Amino acid sequence: MLDLEKRNGTEVSKGWISGVVDQLERRTVNMAAGLRKRSRAGSAAQPAGVCGQWLQRAWQERRLLLWEPRYTLRVASCLCLAEVGITFWVIHRVAYTEIDWKAYMAQVEGVINGTYDYTQLQGDTGPLVYPAGFVYIFMGLYYATGQGTDIRMAQNIFAVLYLVTLLLVFLIYHQTCKVPPFVFFFMCCASYRVHSIFVLRLFNDPVAMALLFLSINLFLAQRWGWGCCCFSLAVSVKMNVLLFAPGLLFLLLTQFGFRGALPKLGICAVLQVVLGLPFLLENPIGYLSRSFDLGRQFLFRWTVNWRFLPEALFLHRAFHLALLAAHLTLLLLFALCRWHRTGESILSLLKDPSKRKVPPQPLTPNQIVSTLFTSNFIGVCFSRSLHYQFYVWYFHTLPYLLWAMPAHWLTHLLRLLVLGLIELSWNTYPSTSCSSAALHICHAVILLQLWLGPQPFPKNIQHIKKAH
Repeated sequence: MLDLEKRNGTEVSKGWISGVVDQLERRTVNMAAGLRKRSRAGSAAQPAGVCGQWLQRAWQERRLLLWEPRYTLRVASCLCLAEVGITFWVIHRVAYTEIDWKAYMAQVEGVINGTYDYTQLQGDTGPLVYPAGFVYIFMGLYYATGQGTDIRMAQNIFAVLYLVTLLLVFLIYHQTCKVPPFVFFFMCCASYRVHSIFVLRLFNDPVAMALLFLSINLFLAQRWGWGCCCFSLAVSVKMNVLLFAPGLLFLLLTQFGFRGALPKLGICAVLQVVLGLPFLLENPIGYLSRSFDLGRQFLFRWTVNWRFLPEALFLHRAFHLALLAAHLTLLLLFALCRWHRTGESILSLLKDPSKRKVPPQPLTPNQIVSTLFTSNFIGVCFSRSLHYQFYVWYFHTLPYLLWAMPAHWLTHLLRLLVLGLIELSWNTYPSTSCSSAALHICHAVILLQLWLGPQPFPKNIQHIKKAH
């Protein structure tokens, strides 16, 4: 009896164990099938999950995205995408206005027809007054736009030029890492006048500035020879780029000394001769007097910055000489007191860097950019006249001038106010005494804060100065 009970108990326990094992096997199979399904669904949803995580992190760090300069490229990529839509919307929705395009095409057509005497090249708005680089570039546009008749094609080309210019400017700001990204919205989407200059007016100023920003990027990459080549190309399109020349000369002397700077300056000079050679051979005096006319007289009705003056004073040579004297004086003061901070005489820049008392230090991105942008801005402030297309001469540099080296009293709100007033002044047509005065006040505020703001030079140079 006991043996029977034991056998029955053993059989029951064996049956219970086998049932449990079967149940576990079924659960394992079901779990494996579920994992396979989840893995297939997970692999499909992985990109969406990564994108969602990126958006979530961007939302969590939205304040940093707006304020931290290290996010410049991320914000810039979004703004460039927005600018694609905005720019092409402007092209298709806002009427094109003819100002200088037909004159450009007529002047270029004269060269194509075999006229190399600059004094004989005319357009609807007057004689050809730009160097030879302008002729070659707009000759290409002449052929690309069906002898200048396909305006929509020309607008599309200038739209691409605008986006390339923005990209070059953003690369400069990324390397300086000084300007908070929220400012770039005002540099891109908020300026009606700049969009108009690029895609509704088709001026040559944007071409010159695109080449100039390319040269600055090359300087930042320590490609000084190629940078000087692009700088000279920019000058060959329009002479206003020479406003950057004092700053560039200072940087070349700082980096290489007089002897080392000569080959770089030679690149600039030789390129001008090569580009202008066909015209120099035909009529050298006519070419030089027309394309580099420093005494050119501007019309009072187009001035943006001197409307509050009597026209007689605006046209008077004494006024022009006074502006030139003020321009050169301020450049000298900045060179002596702001750019040159080693403790040696400024004449030491003429020496070979290895022979100076203070060991040479590599130029930082902020030294390069601040010197060039300040040099240009001083020239703009003391220009004999500013026309509406001249806004692009310094528009993209304004955020750096206001935010990179701000004085303590210049708050973010005040800086935005200065930007807004400058934009309003350039959008007032025709200009008024109030708009011109407001523009000069804003320029004076920027100049003052450039003079009083922190130094752009690295601390190691200041330590070397103390040691000496």
